Amino acid sequence: MSNLLWLLRMAWRDSRRSRARLLLFMASIVLGIAALVGINSFGDNLARSVREQARELLGADLVLSANKPFAPSLKPVLSRLGVARTREVSFASMAEFRPGKGVRLVQVRARDGGFFYGEWLTEPRAAAQRFTEPGAAPGALVDDVLLSQFGAKVGDSVQVGRVTLPIIGRVLKTPGQTGIATAVAPTVFIPARLVRQTGLLQRGSRVQYRRSFRFAPGTDVAAVIKPLQARLDKADIDVDTVASRQQQVGRAFADLTRYLSLVAFVALLLGCVGVASAVNLYVREKLAAVAILRCLGASGRQALMIYLLQTSGLGLVGAVLGAALGAAVQTMLPRVLGDFLPVAITVSVSWPAVLTGLATGLLMAVLFALLPLLSIRRVSPLRVLRVAFEDDTTAPDPLRGVVLMIIGLFILAFAYQQTHDWKLTLGFGAGLLVAFVALAGMGRLLMVLVRRFFPVGWGYVWRQGLANLYRPQNLTLTLITSIGLGTFLLATLFLTQALLLGRVQIAGRGSQPNLVLFDIQREQRAGVENLLRAQRLPVLQRVPIVTMRLLAINGRSSSALKKDTAGIPPWVLSREYRVTYRDSLNSSEKLTTGQAPTLGADGIPLISIETAYLKRAKLKIGDTLDFNVQGAPLRAIVGGSREIDRSRVQPSFLVLFPAGVLEEAPQFVVLLTRTPNTAVLAAVQQVLVRDFPNVSAIDLGLILQTVEDILDKISFVVRFMAGFSILTGLLVLSSSVVISRYQRVRESVLLRTLGASRRQILRITLVEYGLLGLLASLAGIGLAVLAAWALAVYVFEASFGPAVLPLLGLAGLVTALTASIGLFNSRDVLRRSPLEVLRAEG
Repeated sequence: MSNLLWLLRMAWRDSRRSRARLLLFMASIVLGIAALVGINSFGDNLARSVREQARELLGADLVLSANKPFAPSLKPVLSRLGVARTREVSFASMAEFRPGKGVRLVQVRARDGGFFYGEWLTEPRAAAQRFTEPGAAPGALVDDVLLSQFGAKVGDSVQVGRVTLPIIGRVLKTPGQTGIATAVAPTVFIPARLVRQTGLLQRGSRVQYRRSFRFAPGTDVAAVIKPLQARLDKADIDVDTVASRQQQVGRAFADLTRYLSLVAFVALLLGCVGVASAVNLYVREKLAAVAILRCLGASGRQALMIYLLQTSGLGLVGAVLGAALGAAVQTMLPRVLGDFLPVAITVSVSWPAVLTGLATGLLMAVLFALLPLLSIRRVSPLRVLRVAFEDDTTAPDPLRGVVLMIIGLFILAFAYQQTHDWKLTLGFGAGLLVAFVALAGMGRLLMVLVRRFFPVGWGYVWRQGLANLYRPQNLTLTLITSIGLGTFLLATLFLTQALLLGRVQIAGRGSQPNLVLFDIQREQRAGVENLLRAQRLPVLQRVPIVTMRLLAINGRSSSALKKDTAGIPPWVLSREYRVTYRDSLNSSEKLTTGQAPTLGADGIPLISIETAYLKRAKLKIGDTLDFNVQGAPLRAIVGGSREIDRSRVQPSFLVLFPAGVLEEAPQFVVLLTRTPNTAVLAAVQQVLVRDFPNVSAIDLGLILQTVEDILDKISFVVRFMAGFSILTGLLVLSSSVVISRYQRVRESVLLRTLGASRRQILRITLVEYGLLGLLASLAGIGLAVLAAWALAVYVFEASFGPAVLPLLGLAGLVTALTASIGLFNSRDVLRRSPLEVLRAEG
């Protein structure tokens, strides 16, 4: 006990002269733990809110949905389900706001009642009740975003197909609908009894039919629906319960929380690098003090414990401060991410996240400080007499390998705890190992090359600056590793963001289409094309579309495949496929395997599947697929795969059939054209609403504006969360260079004593730090390009072409920052007398 008290007193006394330097060490922990606690607390609060509000997300206890009307044979069964029922028919259509306010594609939801759970908020508040009253005059409820866009108000009217209704209220909130969903697909609610009068439900129209049910409290809905599951599956009716909706939302936002967790993990790892580099330089400065302790009788183990207690105490303080900051930050995340979330998050302190942060911060401080502190055990008392004696700390240490192994296990365990995915964990760990080894190897190689090929004929300033790269007490390895890693993170974030933004660029200029007309029935095609010709608009492309569902793969039915959890993903079997047919690939497609669509010798069509979807669906060339083409069976064989350039303005399809198979199947046509200005666009839309009310027109200019708004919000979220990592990376970079001041000050003072001018010392410092910053930044950018290429190819499945000029600008910025901080470190040497500086440092 007395020994422990002595160690604590020594650790406290020794820290009094070094607390300002150790604050940088603590700051790395604070930011890393703040990101970790903030994001994990947000994830816990999100999961809890989803559990509590799952019924409000669904708006009912049970929802049945299908893409065709429910069979009359199911009516007796469905009429006995629950204690209350509502119906909804939803479809996309053009809506015209009158008088003369404009036309836009909307999502029409025809309902015969309200929602059983959740808040359907309208203005005026009585509008929702009036809408659902059986005897009330019919009216429409319109999303607030639509009314704002067209300057319409309650009391105006909206035309949907052949029906014109007064607008009786604006919809401010709908159960389960997010702000982003409202911006992309704004909704117009109309009474269900009027849906037939619109004239929009025609053969081939894409319509969603829903039945919602409310059960008595305490009812086991899953048990009630289980006996009907086989009949519902046979009728292609999807079942959605409160439990399944909770799982769906949890899975959807698991990706979000997983991404945010990785952001926190990167910030934490950068903090670990900051800890290791700060303690490494701190230990070098303390070697003389340790030698004195050894002369006074302290053992190597006691000396190690003194400084380990110092760093552990600071690590605990940093973890506490970081946890407090993280708890404060997580209150901001629901505001930042509010438009993306279907639930209202109630913010509270997540104690598991706080405790995890505290434990992680302490472990992080101990493990990453222990690595450089190990050398203290072997400091010889001889250092008191021989300052340059280094053999005691440079000899191999068997415990170093053990500590490195523990650190590696700590990183992998923490990565798995954050991602719950071993493949992602191992890939992330391997990437970090490659980055560290590459940066450390570059540092070692630089020292060897400078020493081996030293330019003896260069000027004094250059020789002195280059010699500093390999002399005793050199900073080359530490600074290149820490600065390179910070640059690697910044460059990777930049390249990934550019990649994602590039994927959604739509070429709406020149002769590219800017107007898409779809849901055109076979008998309407000639009339719509005549309409375009009358407006002097070209028909740039005609695309027939047939809808179908997948019944079996290689003879195994979809119901049997759904039970095989290790086989085909369930979404492959449950989705509706919209396909087209032609004998050749278009300009946006490239054959990757097999052949283009064609008819086989036996008459079975050989189809082409998009390459990425082929992999995700776990299909392969030669597989046999049985489809249900709106009641008619059709067998096809996977004959090839193709890549699709989705930045081109033309319809793309996961499945492509050859000609000669689907021509007689029920289908609709998509036409692509280009309008020269908004006046012509408005005229086309007006005629379409009047003569072809079921035909919908997508204005790509409007879609681009919506996409741009969404991307702005997504970019803000990415930048906001990446800010933790960027701040930590910059802190690591700055702290590493600032702390290096204590390694160079004595040499600079000695040079001044020997007659070196202030300008010479300034230039020597500039050469050393400028080279370190330039080489570290270039190495980090090189690694970032490789990482971004891997993300583009293996994750985003997109072409990759880095922007060179911004990357060179980043290299220049990091180099300038490193050199500036290095020069800032020399201010005392340049302004004060050598003796005064030595006394201050001593």
